Amino acid sequence: MQLKLSASRLPFAPLLLIAPFFLWGTAMVAMKGVIPHTTPLFMAGVRLIPAGMLILIAAAFMDKPQPKGWAAWLWIALFALVDGTLFQGFLAEGLVRTSAGLGSVMIDSQPLAVALLSLWLFQEHIGFWGWLGLGLGVTGISLIGLPDEWILHFLDSGANITIGNWQDLFASGEWLMLLAALSMAVGTVLIRFVCRHTDPVTATGWHMILGGLPLWGVSSVVESQQWENLGGADLLALGYATVFGSAIAYGLFFYFASSGSLTSLSSLTFLTPIFALLFGNLFLSEVLSPLQWIGVFLTLISIYLINQRDALAAKNDTVTVGEIANIQQPVLEASAKKKLNPITLAVRESKSKILP
Repeated sequence: MQLKLSASRLPFAPLLLIAPFFLWGTAMVAMKGVIPHTTPLFMAGVRLIPAGMLILIAAAFMDKPQPKGWAAWLWIALFALVDGTLFQGFLAEGLVRTSAGLGSVMIDSQPLAVALLSLWLFQEHIGFWGWLGLGLGVTGISLIGLPDEWILHFLDSGANITIGNWQDLFASGEWLMLLAALSMAVGTVLIRFVCRHTDPVTATGWHMILGGLPLWGVSSVVESQQWENLGGADLLALGYATVFGSAIAYGLFFYFASSGSLTSLSSLTFLTPIFALLFGNLFLSEVLSPLQWIGVFLTLISIYLINQRDALAAKNDTVTVGEIANIQQPVLEASAKKKLNPITLAVRESKSKILP
């Protein structure tokens, strides 16, 4: 896997790599269950501010340095605005209007944006297998998230989707989810610049606190009854989304994002809708159609292709070189044989002459 170098320093590295996406998918289901009893912006702030405090406490125990200088704080502030306020705000408002699985699918289209930004800013190699994997991933999450009738209509009569349908799509929350996906993609890239000035763990904690405060500020003005209707189960769900879906998940994700391949790490985000759909089916009775199962299969293939793109490309190059060698070897042997053909010389014997 492309991320093995950045993960090799941690125990249980493969599980830790997958953990953020499992936690995000299950937190999506937990948040969807709480939404009817609270308000979206307040819930978004709950996911950020307490989680940021927990990360800073953990950073203090790990002796992580605090940010120093204006440059560090400016980058953290930008990081907080994009990945904290905008991402969580769009996510919470969009989740009100979409299912947990569909909302996760729309958000997790962001690996394509991360790949393009990484190619442009960091010259990360993507190659044929990487682009093929990204294409399959987007196709897979489209099969998972878009209504089956849209897909069947597209296959039957081409891309003749009316403007009214697209307006219904944006009004129903998917547009907000796409904006959340773009915000997350930009935030994933920003962590590289933030880490040039400060530690990634403390930066993650501070960006969650600074990003959550505006959400609570806006919530206090435009929302009401944020916590009056919350029950014990709702508090447990919020606690899970805060501790596991935010503090642990974000801490691990941005630790890995600070080094290694952003394209490979971001491709694992395709796992999030799978976890969300599976647990949405288990707890919220959201049923997967045959087309969605095909989308799950394509998504898993895409993750393999993206994370093994260099190995697949190297294997292909090895086969090509081997074929060239196999072609050249008979030519060289024939050439050698041609050069080493024996030459026959005629020698005439002469009679010996006895000298007097």
